Amino acid sequence: MAPPNLFSESRTSNTTPVDFVAKSRFSLTEERNLAVDGVTLFSHVPSNVTLSSFTSLPHLATDTPDYILESVSLKSNNGSFLGLSVEEPADRILNPIGNFFGRKFLSIFRFKTWWSTMWVGSNGSDLQMETQLILLRVPELDSYVLVLPLIEGSFRSAIHPGKHEGEVVLCVESGSEKVKGKGFSSCAYLHIGDNPFDLMRDAFAAVRVHLGSYRLLEEKTPPKIIDSFGWCSWDAFYLTVEPVGLWHGVKSFVENGFPPRFLIIDDGWQSINMDHENPFEDSKDLTGLGSQMLCRLYRFKENDKFAKYQAGTMLSSNAPAFDQDKHDKVFEEMIAVAELKKKKLKEDGEIDISDLPEPKIIEYFDEKEGVERGGLKALVSDLRERFPSLEDVYVWHALCGAWGGVRPETTHLDAKVAAARLAAGLQTTMPDLAVDMIIQGGIGLVNPDQATEFYDAMHFHLADAGITGVKVDVMHALEYVAEDYGGRVQLAKAYYDGLSQSLKNNFGGSGLIASMEQCNDFFFLATKQISMGRVGDDFWFEDPNGDPMGVYWLQGVHMIHCSYNSLWQGQFIQPDWDMFQSNHLCAEFHAGSRAICGGPVYVSDKVGGHNFVLLRKLVFPDGTILRCQHYALPTRDCLFENPLFDGKTLLKIWNLNKVPEKFTLSQLNI
Repeated sequence: MAPPNLFSESRTSNTTPVDFVAKSRFSLTEERNLAVDGVTLFSHVPSNVTLSSFTSLPHLATDTPDYILESVSLKSNNGSFLGLSVEEPADRILNPIGNFFGRKFLSIFRFKTWWSTMWVGSNGSDLQMETQLILLRVPELDSYVLVLPLIEGSFRSAIHPGKHEGEVVLCVESGSEKVKGKGFSSCAYLHIGDNPFDLMRDAFAAVRVHLGSYRLLEEKTPPKIIDSFGWCSWDAFYLTVEPVGLWHGVKSFVENGFPPRFLIIDDGWQSINMDHENPFEDSKDLTGLGSQMLCRLYRFKENDKFAKYQAGTMLSSNAPAFDQDKHDKVFEEMIAVAELKKKKLKEDGEIDISDLPEPKIIEYFDEKEGVERGGLKALVSDLRERFPSLEDVYVWHALCGAWGGVRPETTHLDAKVAAARLAAGLQTTMPDLAVDMIIQGGIGLVNPDQATEFYDAMHFHLADAGITGVKVDVMHALEYVAEDYGGRVQLAKAYYDGLSQSLKNNFGGSGLIASMEQCNDFFFLATKQISMGRVGDDFWFEDPNGDPMGVYWLQGVHMIHCSYNSLWQGQFIQPDWDMFQSNHLCAEFHAGSRAICGGPVYVSDKVGGHNFVLLRKLVFPDGTILRCQHYALPTRDCLFENPLFDGKTLLKIWNLNKVPEKFTLSQLNI
């Protein structure tokens, strides 16, 4: 039987203890080699590193379904935990765990704070900083081994390359100099299997039993938009989004036989401003690229552009027409002002806003005397009346409210601006405007004790307005501001618990798309309730810094991110491959991947800028899609190759339509 302390709390009534296979296939030899079935994986394992079988440690899950618990128990000898101890307590421990050479691996690492991608190599020195997992080939056993950094207590782990050739380092950190530790028993997990796709599921199921802090995708219900075609406002309007444009965008699709089942109102609808502006008025300084990233939320209701909307305005016979060129021109002027700002800052060292051109505000209608504002609620109601196929309307917001959080003393909540700090492991990641802006402005952080109240305040208003879900962006921002809040793990727990509760209270438990979330903190701590998330960086119709390697290469990057990230992220959430533009040069490339991605299909076309011939291949006349049964993954022969850089490997991704249940992935030789 399992040890008496295998589960730290009594189990719920719908689950029962089961027998675990005791003897692990992993071992630490006298020569300090980490081996599996006698085959060495890592050599020169330091003496302060420990190895514990799956059955020897207590596990925290109290809500595991029987079928998962039984599956984990039958394969428990395939897994073991790595631990370590140091003499002096520290908030950030960099500890070698051994060396390896001549063994092919696939890894997933963070190339930005919030985005991850794949990397391959054949020894420890080929690894990248902030690696989230390593999949090792073990041809001696015709098998694969997953090395997975974990959460333990208030600490989170990642893998780094070491200083010496072939060396692998485990980085165990709290994110706060006030939170220190020196002994860990399960800061990484090892699991072996003979099928790489089954291995991922088996390993994350075992960790689910161990941590008890998340549920697998198979235990949850994804948002109903998963089976639908939709439209996102971002590339059509950017921050100039407003009711008339949204209306005409939906109208354009419907009139051409492609009724969107869902609409995402992206960034630009919120009531935000900067610290130097009137605390209770919408910002008048959104003239530069990224300027919204310095803004904070000052109320939970929509901004004046949306608040001024009056019920029935777009249903009337003299409803305002829409001018896409006007929006494009305003955006071009924003870019010009941004360049002027940069120039003045470089020449003068400071900027006098009064010297800059006045920002343009697009308004299509005036408020009528004696007619009440209808706002977002009236707009959503009118949209549904005219376009009854529109089932879901989502809106964007950042995890902390807005990019810069909540402005102190403007709401009923206790918020204060926390200085943002880039962790040492992220110093070598790609340059990122969002990171620069957040570090410059800090984040107006609501007291973590009020996280549930915070999200409920935002979401209750939205749900009352007819909004059915949210796209929550900048998900992985808490790492920057954890110093005074118990570290990154404890701060994340408070916020994710509050978000999960609000999701249940206001959006049916599933109406959320997570974005900018691709770090293990999120997946281990936020996904008890959240069931859909982005698996790639943003769709970029062009590189804002130019395409030195060509537009086709840039679009290929997106496919790489989505397919390889889905290997692990798909264990927690339904992979969302993001929007694309149907009239883009590479639109067919994107459409092909979306057709088999297993998630929703949505575009970010400008109003009237559609390729309906292409969309007809993806979307049924009722706005639904023909969705695959699984989620798309790279084929086995691509796993340890680099299609993006090696110049020889063709990226191949696969999924399943309905097949007889008697076939397994192994039998299909996928």
